[in-house]
Amino acid sequence: MDYLENYYSSYREDERLTVRHGQVEYLTTMKYIREALNNDKKKNVLEVGAGTGRYSVALAREGYPVTAVELIRHNIEILRSKLSGDEPITVTQGNAMDLSLLADNSYDLTLLLGPMYHLYTREDKLKALTEAVRVTKPGGTIMVAYCMNEPTVVMYVFGLNRVQELLDKHMLTEDWRCISEPKDLFELIRTEEIADLDSELAVRRVKLVATDGATNYMRELIDGMDQETFDKWMDYHLSICERQDLIGASHHTLDILRKL
Repeated sequence: MDYLENYYSSYREDERLTVRHGQVEYLTTMKYIREALNNDKKKNVLEVGAGTGRYSVALAREGYPVTAVELIRHNIEILRSKLSGDEPITVTQGNAMDLSLLADNSYDLTLLLGPMYHLYTREDKLKALTEAVRVTKPGGTIMVAYCMNEPTVVMYVFGLNRVQELLDKHMLTEDWRCISEPKDLFELIRTEEIADLDSELAVRRVKLVATDGATNYMRELIDGMDQETFDKWMDYHLSICERQDLIGASHHTLDILRKL
């Protein structure tokens, strides 16, 4: 996991979700988290791959009991630095594919908002998903974030004129599926692959949501908006983020599942 340690030791994850275009993903995800929790402070939350705590700390400050599991020690240090000591949060180091430190059927809401970005085989993805389902209470909610294939093809492969380079490196399939390895840092996926993973789990899909939609195609424009215009952009985005004809074009998606 050295590649992840090196990346997150220098990458400022908080800034990604606090700049205006990054707020779209954060605000959208928090909307669906709050819907699942329904302002019931007795509901407990597990975040697997909590990063620097953008979600975990916010939820703990709202009074929800939170368990934050994070792989990267550097991220854990930043997360803990944000805490006053009064928040109902437990922070521990752990791996999404092995949550044996946690008991079965323990959490009302389980979040995987980062681990699937860095798991490159179907087997590893299913390990993480199966563990998340295991520790969630029957009837509880699991939310899983993914990075999508098509925006990368549009903006990185074609947008940066790297088509031939990536074809020569065998990083694209004939049907334009990006092939990632750990050194590439991020794994990309398509909606049908998410559905295939879900079919192996004792869950029912509630929703598949485009958490940033068209936002990242127009970052500079979004970042330059005044507050009133940005609020209208959020209204528009939230009105279309569940449209299934647009999901695969979003940079990030949120798969919302209910444990059977």
